[in-house]
Amino acid sequence: MNKLLIVGTVAFDAIETPFGKTDKILGGAGTYIGLSASHFNLQSAIVSVVGDDFPQEYLDLLSDRNIDISGLEIVKGGKTFFWSGRYHNDLNSRDTLDTQLNVLADFQPKVPQNFKNADVVMLGNLHPIVQSSVLDQMEVKPKLVVLDTMNFWMDCALEDLLNVIKRVDVITINDEEARQLSGEYSLVKAAAKIHTMGPKYVVIKKGEHGALLFHNKEVFFAPALPLEEVFDPTGAGDTFAGGFAGFITQSENITFENMKNAIIYGSNLASFCVEKFGTERMVGLKSDEVIDRLKQFKSLTQFDIKL
Repeated sequence: MNKLLIVGTVAFDAIETPFGKTDKILGGAGTYIGLSASHFNLQSAIVSVVGDDFPQEYLDLLSDRNIDISGLEIVKGGKTFFWSGRYHNDLNSRDTLDTQLNVLADFQPKVPQNFKNADVVMLGNLHPIVQSSVLDQMEVKPKLVVLDTMNFWMDCALEDLLNVIKRVDVITINDEEARQLSGEYSLVKAAAKIHTMGPKYVVIKKGEHGALLFHNKEVFFAPALPLEEVFDPTGAGDTFAGGFAGFITQSENITFENMKNAIIYGSNLASFCVEKFGTERMVGLKSDEVIDRLKQFKSLTQFDIKL
């Protein structure tokens, strides 16, 4: 069984949308990636850090989905990373109300020995130095390294970010971040410029408008499934990344054609994530629901045309 190593935050979130708000709930990029990837036939492990205020029930939730948490450090007397945000009416923009790094401020990742030979490494959104440190610990070169990042690191740690980007095969960012990183407005030109920084594949996420995959001169577009209700977009991008990386890990096929399928699987799982607050929908998600919605994706994108 192939191995997927996941690096990312395991955290508390407090979320406010036009439809309601929560107190502290389970969140973090590593959490969403792990829950999404658990829908595939693979071994996975999360490398992250929490404080001893992190409930046992959340640890059990991850373990029950066959996610190895031996790389999840628990700091005695420490507090878990916390983020609070409020979404605007269109749900495409949000304001950060509070960020408490807590134990994340001094996080030094430790890759479990049995995952130092992981087939695929998914570097969730963290400081680029932390992402690089994980790659330094790998004893066998991964078949694929996927990196997710954000404009915050472009603003305050650009040199470190460019150094880790050189070492990855796939980068996943949103359209605004692609434009900032490349200095190009056209997403085609932006992807071409990002290719020169190192990644062979560039995935540009466009939220409710789908995702683009670029490889050399080849381009693939996957729409987002039109949904009756979007409740909370938190974690959708990480859920997408987990589906993408999980499918690639399971299939052992690292080609542009197969990555098209990985994009669809990622988009499919992300469509569930937004239907409830936080991780609630992903925790209760059943495999038959995933398959049924994949069929909807197929009918949405399939057509016959005479040329």
